[in-house]
Amino acid sequence: MDIFLTNNLSNKKEHFVPKEKNNIGMYVCGPTVYDDPHIGNARPLVIFDILFRLLKNEFSSVTYVRNITDIDDKIIKSSQEQMISTKELTEKVTMSFLKDCKFLNCENPTHQPKATEHIDLMIEMINSLIEKGFAYENKNHVYFEVKKFSDYGKLSNKNLEDLVAGSRVEISENKKNSEDFVLWKPSNNDEPAWESPWGKGRPGWHLECSAMSKKFLGNEFDIHGGGIDLIFPHHENEIAQSRCANDTKIFAKYWVHNAFITISDEKMAKSQGNILKIKDFRNKFSGQIIRLALMSAHYKQPLDWNDKLISDCENTLDKWYKLYSSNLKSVKVSDEILKPLYEDLNTPGYIANLHKLYEKANEGKDIDLFISACKFIGLMNETTEQWNNFKKKRASITESEIKKMLSLRDKARENRNYKEADRIRDELLDKSVLIEDKDGKTLWKFK
Repeated sequence: MDIFLTNNLSNKKEHFVPKEKNNIGMYVCGPTVYDDPHIGNARPLVIFDILFRLLKNEFSSVTYVRNITDIDDKIIKSSQEQMISTKELTEKVTMSFLKDCKFLNCENPTHQPKATEHIDLMIEMINSLIEKGFAYENKNHVYFEVKKFSDYGKLSNKNLEDLVAGSRVEISENKKNSEDFVLWKPSNNDEPAWESPWGKGRPGWHLECSAMSKKFLGNEFDIHGGGIDLIFPHHENEIAQSRCANDTKIFAKYWVHNAFITISDEKMAKSQGNILKIKDFRNKFSGQIIRLALMSAHYKQPLDWNDKLISDCENTLDKWYKLYSSNLKSVKVSDEILKPLYEDLNTPGYIANLHKLYEKANEGKDIDLFISACKFIGLMNETTEQWNNFKKKRASITESEIKKMLSLRDKARENRNYKEADRIRDELLDKSVLIEDKDGKTLWKFK
């Protein structure tokens, strides 16, 4: 059955025709592990997991690469604020991220490379770009010269002047032009650093994806995915440096991006004080509820996150689980049922098909098919007993007890005992109390 995807490189829905008939390559930008992933990060995890499952249903070999960025300015800043090493921070956050993936029932990618394990490949690519005249070195910095790449801006469908005007461009006297982006930069004495021909330093953010996708997928591959916020500058810069270093006319053939999650119709952002961490949901909800909520809107459309959405998804799954039995056998899901997914990952359309299958199954017809269709998209992956465990009533806790625990947490934070502060925070989460540090105050509410 033919797959159709919206390709942001052409700005239209296209018939997916792979580079090699039965050997698919897909690269998706993973997390920068400076802080625990939030619910906005969960959307691409689930969307591209569904695409991975769909591709494997259609093709015999699918290589899915999702990187982990474990060196970045944000990581250095966060580690300094927490007074821990970047290694300790990135290992802690990576572990939390992997728990989130398991919680959401995402399949493991074929490869999950870390940036710090591929510095040599990045240095090799920088050397190639300098030799070919696309990059230049100045005072231990190396920059890609954007004007040398005539196709810059084609992914975002804007000209260079508009792109630069509409973004925060790093200002530096070391650059030839304001739009040039960094490939290598020197590190301060207390920052992670690697030896290079340009002195001790570290790579620019964009470079890692170009180096690692080349290692695992080659100079050209089929699908590159990520959130819509990565189109510029990250993905534009990836295209520029990869095509110039590898002498190719394309980098990835299809560019697929998911839209934002909003909270009460506002974009989720730290400045708005509405960041919801995935781990905040782990102890109180089944991951299936969150997964179903994340696929309830088409990936190209914004998804508004609210209590009603979570409640509706929980009620739906609770109803479906009444038909679940460990004795059910797996059956093949027909193309007719899968059709919405083949049509640009239309998850709402597929969920509508699941509702129709449920109505039949509730009458005693094709129960095996209904459960198999749910499992195809990563739902119904728990036993009935496991599902019911997440329906426990909210633990009782008084307001005075909450305030006492928050006071203890404040003292722990003042003493820089962040481990104890996190323990208190997690204990409150277990009791359905969600806390938020904002403007020097700690706010709390029941989930």
